[in-house]
Amino acid sequence: MRMFVGGEWVDGDGVIEVLHPFDQSVVDTVPQASLADVDAALAHVSAGAELMRGMPAYERFQILRKTADLMFARQEELGELISREEGKVLGEGVFEAGRAAITMEVSAEEAKRLSSEVLPLDAAPGAGNRLGFTLRVPCGVVAAVTPFNFPLNLVAHKVGPALAAGNAVVVKPATDTPLSALKLVEILLEAGLPPQAIACVTGRGGTVGETICRDDRVRKISFTGSGEVGKRICEVAGLKKVTMELGSNSPLIVMDDADLDKVAAATVATGFANAGQVCISAQRVIALDGVYNDLLDALKPRVEAIATGDPLKSGCKMGPMIRQGDAERVDAWIREAVEQGARLICGGERDNTLVQPTLVAEVDPDMRLSRDELFGPAVGVLRAASMDHAIALANDSRYGLSAGVFTQDIDRAVRFAREVDSGNIQINWGPTWRADLMPYGGLKESGMGKEGPKYAIEEMTELKTVIIHTP
Repeated sequence: MRMFVGGEWVDGDGVIEVLHPFDQSVVDTVPQASLADVDAALAHVSAGAELMRGMPAYERFQILRKTADLMFARQEELGELISREEGKVLGEGVFEAGRAAITMEVSAEEAKRLSSEVLPLDAAPGAGNRLGFTLRVPCGVVAAVTPFNFPLNLVAHKVGPALAAGNAVVVKPATDTPLSALKLVEILLEAGLPPQAIACVTGRGGTVGETICRDDRVRKISFTGSGEVGKRICEVAGLKKVTMELGSNSPLIVMDDADLDKVAAATVATGFANAGQVCISAQRVIALDGVYNDLLDALKPRVEAIATGDPLKSGCKMGPMIRQGDAERVDAWIREAVEQGARLICGGERDNTLVQPTLVAEVDPDMRLSRDELFGPAVGVLRAASMDHAIALANDSRYGLSAGVFTQDIDRAVRFAREVDSGNIQINWGPTWRADLMPYGGLKESGMGKEGPKYAIEEMTELKTVIIHTP
């Protein structure tokens, strides 16, 4: 596929192969953009930002609504493309394609809901003869820097709200998975989006992505990815608005009144989806002593039953990791934990990019498997002596994106919601759950700002205050 720069589909200085993670076959190629390509893209969308600012909200709604309709009609095709470039099983790819269409649909609706506020200025001393109100205006050019693990829906979560708010967008997709983003641009143009309103520049993040984020023509950056890259973007961005969706190490607390069958089902669903390559994947299960062993007994057969292999084959429930190096890292962390005293319950084997679903018990909080973001198909189980201890373990992390608890006690559930340091709190489910319309974002080093079309639009607009002085 070509990239979309300057209102045209163009080649670059070189070619990047997009590989299927399971067998390393070439899915397609994309251009390696030059710095001149980046400059051309930003110049074009800068002019497009003025066009979008003047476009009525209803026209933006119509374009995004038609985009969503086209995506729904092509859901199977988009789902297979996602699975081929990212490696998730076909069912997960098709599901993501449907979610992405919903994200665009919700963004379309939110384009009609940009509202202002009348200010009660007569409540201020001496201001009774003044009328005040706010205006929400687009930022201008939004840079959308996206990750590999949800190569369509997380692009939609940035592009949809940006266009709904009246901005122009330059997309820098993940180098491993750029095809879904390029396909979304095709669909947007087919739906009637002016070519000046969008660019999609492919290439390495350290050059292309950093150059985009550094450029003063960009007013807003929305980034999803690692904390290391997020910090670097903040260093080079200068005085820009930024939304950072960064790493996590999500805990799931299991109280002694929990239904362990439900806990086991939720742990498998939220710990091993997309081979654990989900920022809110269940990584640490913290169980009270009274249910610890019974929980392991409930988890082991469910984890062992996850069928792995070619993600495009029927019956496969978990595919490969995105890169060989990531699979090697996960394998090393598991082995390190066992060497340090953890107990391997099942899994722990690797074949190239395919890491078997792994369950590790007697995990110590200081082990890397517990402290850092694994981003792979392994779940560590820790012991807690009490709810106080469990909450302390959950909060003993520099991350705070999502957390879950299983309990039938409403007082415990409310205490968990109040005291656990996390931007998303799940009661009686694992940490991996998101409706695409809800506010979504983390605390601590998990980032800043919120996604979800309504909330992203607030991040992608700026507020003006207007005062009318009357006699």
